[in-house]
Amino acid sequence: MPKLQEIINVLEDFAPLHYQESYDNSGLIVGDRETDIQNALLTLDCTEAVIDEAIEKNIQLIIAHHPIVFSGLKSLTGKNYIEKVIIKAIKHDIAIYAAHTNLDHVYMGVNHKIAEKLQLKNLSILDPKKDTLLQFYVYVPVNHAEKVRNALFDAGAGSIGAYSACSFNTQGIGTFLPSQDANPFVGEKNTLAHEDEIKIEVILSEEKKEPILKAMRAAHPYEEIAYGFVSLENKNQYIGAGMLGELSDEMSESQFLALLKTTMKTSCIRHTSLRNQNIKKIAICGGSGSFLLNKAIKAQADIFITADYKYHQFFDAENKLIIADIGHYESEQFTAEIFYDVLSNKFPNFALQITSVNTNPIIYY
Repeated sequence: MPKLQEIINVLEDFAPLHYQESYDNSGLIVGDRETDIQNALLTLDCTEAVIDEAIEKNIQLIIAHHPIVFSGLKSLTGKNYIEKVIIKAIKHDIAIYAAHTNLDHVYMGVNHKIAEKLQLKNLSILDPKKDTLLQFYVYVPVNHAEKVRNALFDAGAGSIGAYSACSFNTQGIGTFLPSQDANPFVGEKNTLAHEDEIKIEVILSEEKKEPILKAMRAAHPYEEIAYGFVSLENKNQYIGAGMLGELSDEMSESQFLALLKTTMKTSCIRHTSLRNQNIKKIAICGGSGSFLLNKAIKAQADIFITADYKYHQFFDAENKLIIADIGHYESEQFTAEIFYDVLSNKFPNFALQITSVNTNPIIYY
């Protein structure tokens, strides 16, 4: 039976908190990290009805996409639905965890799930993030280079897209003068040493920094190690907002809208005027995605699927593509499946259930 922290580690390895937006509140909202957890309920929203379902089924943990708490609470008196949920969860020892914009931004997250449902191919991030990558370098004696390199790879360094174990290696001669108080691995005290060394360079994502340092130190033979990090401005092609994809075969606008309606289980799609052009390239953003419209236009998408569009924002399409607002709940309804896949792969005997509660606050008449 895993502890709550072990479950959190798996979720945050998949969708690191580092990738959430500054306004967000992803992470553990209610609960003791040292609690043994035997089951979890997976949901888009953590409403009072979902808490009641968890109570009825003796569920210990609720994992939601939307955080029930976005801003600070100054009291817990049950004066609104947020406080009622928190009070009831605490009263019944139910932990609440949320993965929101961090799950939006990872490659296999919310937008990939929509693309998967629509059977799109040639997927890529619509708006890749900058400043999420680091270059790490370390100087190692030649006969220990392979050991250190492998330790770095095992800790998560050197992965670039579909490639792993990526590094650049430069051989040279290092010099050092051990003092009387030193305990050198090679050379002698008070004598200038010359050692054949290799400079190993690897790329890593920022959240891997501490594990990689720990792995490097454990594998490196030197008492004092020369290493460093360099921030990279490169866009991370596997982290960011939205997603682009293509249909295997183009189809008419009416055909695709019918497919979209069926696939996303919605009775209503709000969209701009049809352009009498076939649909092939598709831009996606689960949830509120109007901020990505220009990116979708620049990518020459035929249609932009998202939610929460306001009246005047529809004019911004300017007949350059179709905006298709399928609804916020509808665009993110399959998020619980992501949690299920991630956790069931790691904890095959862990009891996972997707909520039976429809948490959509919007009803179409």
